[in-house]
Amino acid sequence: MMESNYSDEQLIELVHENNEEAKSMLFDRYKDKIDFLIKKYVIVAKNLGIDIPDLNQEALVGFTDAILNYVPGKDASVSTFICLCVERKIKKACIKASTTKHQAMKDTLSLEYFYDDIDASLKELIEDSESDPLIKMAEEEEYEELLKTIKESLTPSEDEVFELLITGLNYRDIAELLDKEVKQIDNALQRIKFKIKKILNNRANE
Repeated sequence: MMESNYSDEQLIELVHENNEEAKSMLFDRYKDKIDFLIKKYVIVAKNLGIDIPDLNQEALVGFTDAILNYVPGKDASVSTFICLCVERKIKKACIKASTTKHQAMKDTLSLEYFYDDIDASLKELIEDSESDPLIKMAEEEEYEELLKTIKESLTPSEDEVFELLITGLNYRDIAELLDKEVKQIDNALQRIKFKIKKILNNRANE
């Protein structure tokens, strides 16, 4: 059995030599931090249909990637690098799940679909006191066709926000997943709403 006084860097070197005991020792050292990161995203994951065992597995994959790819003297400290890789892996899993969830919901979605976490429907997100005729026209169209047109008008960063928003995540969760400020998410939503209204206006005038 290995002694416990090995430094993180020494254990990393042993891991690179395929020493499984060194890997287990590193995991034990960082288990609390990994568990903290998992708990941080539990609610978001559940909203996206990710089971806790699957979330744990994603975290473990992130941990393994970290210790296998860590370069002493080049990367941050072992602790920082492990936490960075684990959190990045969890975020990617959540973003991927949001796309999968959205695909599964497409057949039943409409402008009237209500998103609990933002306390509004897509209709309510884009409507105002002067938009009723536009909303009525949009309601008569196929949701998937309208959604395709909306997404084609968005920048990649706006599309990321839109995809997460319509799966039911709130501003704070989206900001966390995309490493942005809540204000940035709100600004993106304002741009998205403007583009949606422009699309509806154009269609109404065709």
